[in-house]
Amino acid sequence: MSHQPQPPQHFRGRWSSRLGFIMAAAGSAVGLGNIWKFPYVTGMHGGGAFVLFYLFCILSIGVPLMVAEMVIGRHTRKDPVGAFKRLKGGGWTLVGWMGVVAAFSILSYYGVVAGWAVDYLWLALKGTFTPQYADQVPQLFDRLLASDFSQLFWQALFVAANVLIVIGGVKSGLERANKIMMPVLFLILVALAAHGLFSAGGAKAFRFLFAADWSRLDPPAMLEALGHAFFSLSLAMGAMLTYGSYADEEISIPKVAITVSIMDTLVALLSGLAIFPIVFSYGMAPAAGPGLVFKTLPILFSQMPGGTLIAILFFLLLVFAALTSGISLLEVVVAYYCDEQKWDRTRATLLMGLAIFALGVPSAFSNNLLKEWHVIGDRNFLDSIDFLASNYLLPLGGLLITLFAGWVLIPRIGRDELLKGGGSRAFYHVWYFLIRYVSPVLVALVLLNKVGLF
Repeated sequence: MSHQPQPPQHFRGRWSSRLGFIMAAAGSAVGLGNIWKFPYVTGMHGGGAFVLFYLFCILSIGVPLMVAEMVIGRHTRKDPVGAFKRLKGGGWTLVGWMGVVAAFSILSYYGVVAGWAVDYLWLALKGTFTPQYADQVPQLFDRLLASDFSQLFWQALFVAANVLIVIGGVKSGLERANKIMMPVLFLILVALAAHGLFSAGGAKAFRFLFAADWSRLDPPAMLEALGHAFFSLSLAMGAMLTYGSYADEEISIPKVAITVSIMDTLVALLSGLAIFPIVFSYGMAPAAGPGLVFKTLPILFSQMPGGTLIAILFFLLLVFAALTSGISLLEVVVAYYCDEQKWDRTRATLLMGLAIFALGVPSAFSNNLLKEWHVIGDRNFLDSIDFLASNYLLPLGGLLITLFAGWVLIPRIGRDELLKGGGSRAFYHVWYFLIRYVSPVLVALVLLNKVGLF
């Protein structure tokens, strides 16, 4: 299929530098999954051995798939739908659509969950997590879930913040926001991790995270690590493909992908070092599950010296992580309407922000007004849309991207893109082997596990 001529350069934005691209891509990857989910799944699967296997999964799935998305994005200079249409067309365009739909649907309920973090930040700023109010803290999360207005208000605030950033464009919006939020996020995380390591539970937390007990690494734990490595890096959501489309020719995609993967993993590990010392210091179970952040930790904050400051920093960290991911998801949808429908950025951002908020309303009502409404099995609306995105859209989209990059994309395209910016042929050959033979198998295992067939 012949390539169409490239659009004029003024038609789309560009990152100002490799640093800007790295900060934006790392911001997309670093989200609630690193700070909320990674610590509790690590706790549930025994610590060190799970962490080491997770690192293997990042190298075998995460980096190859991220590189593939960036290659496709930069070569075509298009949104996900336009990229696959330009490279192959036909049924493969559906893969691009899956990314756009995934970004749209995920951000709708992600905004609700991020709203919980904004609410807790507000509570921390008001001084709620103190011994004076310790008896009320255990009920806070249930009260929040029961309040339709509170969830709607915080969700609207979070979506509005995403819209304000994305409407500014690639350099003035996305890049500028990430260059501010990502360093602040890392500083807060390092401070919290240092505080944790020097606390009473620090040594125990360090051993728990890094001492490998291989007897705990059973097949369910390995599949969990595979799946989390895949989702942690914001893969198959169209974000890395879209961000790659804004990268200049002299930027090395391999260097960016590896740097982003290291930063993302570092955030996850530092989150564990920030959270587990607190958990161990107070004799709590590390396998507290999803309630760790919104139920267990606030109770501990209210009991510990300096708990208010720690709580403010922690929930500010959570909000920033959610926001850096949220803007990348909104950008995927906005890029489609700008590229394919020729909308201007302001119109696309405002209308899509409003549409995403509207789809998120049933998620905000899932634990109050619509709590009796079960969509898939006994799942409420929020859990159902998360189930569809996490178990079907993302792993299936990821599998199709690996197959496309490894078996359909002209090898010369991948080679040329990876050699730009001083890339090495050795990296290209390793990537090509992984994306053809290893990553598809591992992503297929994630998909089969998610749909309950393996």
